[in-house]
Amino acid sequence: MRVNIKETEGRVARRQRRNRDALLKAGHEVISEKGIDAATMLEIAERADVASGTIYNYFKSKDELAIAVLELIMEQLAKRIESVTNTFSDPAQVYAFGIRTVLETATGDIRWRQLLHRSEVIANATFQRMGPFAIRDLQNATAAGRFPTPDPELTWRMSCFAIVGVSLAMTKGEIGASLIEETVVRLLCMAGMSEVDSRELAARPRPPLPPEATPDWSKTRR
Repeated sequence: MRVNIKETEGRVARRQRRNRDALLKAGHEVISEKGIDAATMLEIAERADVASGTIYNYFKSKDELAIAVLELIMEQLAKRIESVTNTFSDPAQVYAFGIRTVLETATGDIRWRQLLHRSEVIANATFQRMGPFAIRDLQNATAAGRFPTPDPELTWRMSCFAIVGVSLAMTKGEIGASLIEETVVRLLCMAGMSEVDSRELAARPRPPLPPEATPDWSKTRR
């Protein structure tokens, strides 16, 4: 019997996609329920209905799986932020709301908190996944004359590492969570805004975010 190689490869690729999506979904559920530290790869594999050894064909470690889950959560958070900031008339307020929300999520959401020790990885993931939104917001605020930011991409890159570093210090108890607003002020100053305007902007009332929706696991495929 002659085997159609293309058809066989297609079946293999489909099975691999299904397995990866199932592992991400299960990982998201388990990690959301009990946190990364308490989750186990065996439990995730069982919930995904995948052989325990198979999980390592897709993710080398629990941290790698958790980061893949967190990357999609970051994209989802950016869209939730956008659904609120689309109602703002001040483009600088759009950016301020975004960085404040990322800071509060990184320090308050257990799925972020327990990965902050991987500072470089999480900062890079934040830059990549939320960058299209944040850089656009910086560009809009600059065009409107609110920020004199000559390089929005560099500003966002520096902001990501600052956000993760401050968030890690807060979760370790080295500084208090009361400094979130002051951090927002400093990040707005980094974008070129005066301290007076930054404080006014950081103190504005903020509408609540919409609830988190079920992620689309297929969007994590590489």
